[in-house]
Amino acid sequence: MTNATITPVSQRNLKNRVRLGVTIQNAFTLAYRAVLKMLHSPESFADVAFMPIMFTLLFTFVLGGAISGNIPQYLPIIIPGILLQTFVTSCSSAGTQLREDVDKGITNRFQSMPIARIAPLAGILIADLVRYVLAGIIVFIMGAILGYRPAAGIPAMVFSVLLMMVVAWCLSWLFAFIGMIVKSAGTVSMLSMLVMFPLVYLSNALVPAETLPGWLQFFVLHINPLSRVVTAVREMLAFGTIGADFWFSLLGALILLAIFAPLTTIAYKRRA
Repeated sequence: MTNATITPVSQRNLKNRVRLGVTIQNAFTLAYRAVLKMLHSPESFADVAFMPIMFTLLFTFVLGGAISGNIPQYLPIIIPGILLQTFVTSCSSAGTQLREDVDKGITNRFQSMPIARIAPLAGILIADLVRYVLAGIIVFIMGAILGYRPAAGIPAMVFSVLLMMVVAWCLSWLFAFIGMIVKSAGTVSMLSMLVMFPLVYLSNALVPAETLPGWLQFFVLHINPLSRVVTAVREMLAFGTIGADFWFSLLGALILLAIFAPLTTIAYKRRA
């Protein structure tokens, strides 16, 4: 009889050989953890629950008459704009949460568990989809309260939210990457504001581009990618059609994903 020799397998090598199906299962398990964490910290929903209400009321009643003459004519402009503002400004939460997990040592705990190394990162990004759905529902409820009725109906509203979810989710990889390379969660929040504030407010999200100075019109219509997203959403809600702006928005989001998903994954694996 011969004695078989068992070669120990390191935890890191075990993780590297985790099957795709197990990786997906791990990711959704940690996404569920992230959702539970949000539910136990209601303030994490403040940006997608309360901010859209505040900004909708503020811009509608303060700017509606000045820009469009009356509130009913301003609603088709502002509701898609608030939808964009809410989704885009809230997608930095993934980077903030990742940075907090690293700072608190949670990432190191995940490293010692028999799970796919990429699962904690994917779980946080998947959980953000719940926040996006909530944001879309609240924005359109506020619009309905104020009298906004999209001509294309509920299907257009659903497709508008789905487009914004894709754009925001792809953009969240950028902030996840930032969260992996900076030294604090506060820095992630600051950089996200520096990136998103000019892109959102120097767009056609809140005002028609025709009312802007010529040089700013050029930036808004031809350089700022978020203007195409808002235009695509307005077209879907008003006419129920998908035009060139929709495809440009989708293509831009996928290019962003193709660039930052690998970079974020590499940075996370080095950190983990």
